[in-house]
Amino acid sequence: MQEDAKQKQRRPQRKAEPSPEPESLGEDDLALIHALQLRPRASWTELGRALGVDPVTVARRFNRRAERGMLWVGVSPGPRMFDQVCLSFTQIDCAPGATASVIRALSGHPHMLTLERSAGGHDILATVATRDLPALSRYTLDLLPHVPGITAVRARIVTHMFTEGGRWRIAALAPGQRAQLAAPPSTRPPRSGPGELTAFDRALLGRLVHDGRASYQALATALGVSLSTVKRRVEQLTRLELLRFRCDFARPLGGWPVAITFWARVPPTELPAIGHALIRLPETRNCAAVSGPHNLVVQASLHSVDDALRLETDLAAAHPGLDIVDRVITLRHDKLLGRLLDPHGRSTGVVPPDVWSEPRI
Repeated sequence: MQEDAKQKQRRPQRKAEPSPEPESLGEDDLALIHALQLRPRASWTELGRALGVDPVTVARRFNRRAERGMLWVGVSPGPRMFDQVCLSFTQIDCAPGATASVIRALSGHPHMLTLERSAGGHDILATVATRDLPALSRYTLDLLPHVPGITAVRARIVTHMFTEGGRWRIAALAPGQRAQLAAPPSTRPPRSGPGELTAFDRALLGRLVHDGRASYQALATALGVSLSTVKRRVEQLTRLELLRFRCDFARPLGGWPVAITFWARVPPTELPAIGHALIRLPETRNCAAVSGPHNLVVQASLHSVDDALRLETDLAAAHPGLDIVDRVITLRHDKLLGRLLDPHGRSTGVVPPDVWSEPRI
């Protein structure tokens, strides 16, 4: 018996089988994603016409991928939304071995829009939004340093947002298909209705974060108002440029596994011109003027790590006044505009942003 026990102890333990590689997004999926980036709330008939398939097939394909968290439609702040909130790119340092627990704690914060683990001088890069500067000060100065595991917090306040991730597009459709999905021209004034967000608006946005394609009737039922009330306010918020709809997807599974953040110095007189030039690049996801020693931040989505050097070289050649002082590759996105993500970029849940509430931990 003792010999058998010794032999059992010496027997090598079988390693757990590695988890299977997740399914990738195919060409048909990418075409659907591009179509939804152009028209996130288009009908299945409109999408099918542009994609050359019947509406039932389009709906089935979307639902199958959405159920697996591989793609989703939500909301994105419109350009005028940035006039009503205070936004920052916040660098967070953690104690050794504490980054994962800090990410778990911060993921539930409604003011943490996006969380990225960084391969650079800081452990976490967070996109933080509050209703105003005093609220941001209380959150970053008084609250975040008391989260167990956090050792330092540095907020880079956005002074101007040139573009945000909702405008980023992949190139999966032919020009003719893109033309079919061009948004119809509006016949109504571009700005009408109250421009300040109300409590009803915030509840409406909370629903649309979960499902940006939710029908007006479903939204009306959930919020206890009439269908016409919901439809009218969604259209007003869109025309007022406070709200945009966006389609996102598991980027590592769709050919964009690399995200990089460039921190740069630009002469103040050149900042507007360079900022507007950078948002025309197909790789650019976010671009903003920020406070601090580096006054411009650019975030890009890339096909490979090798593309990082190519992009930086192109930027330096095109813009001599652009001095890139740091480049940080994202190791993992844990949260993207309220969406909780797994290591493959798939959506696993939603924490609706609530930037208007008082920050708490």
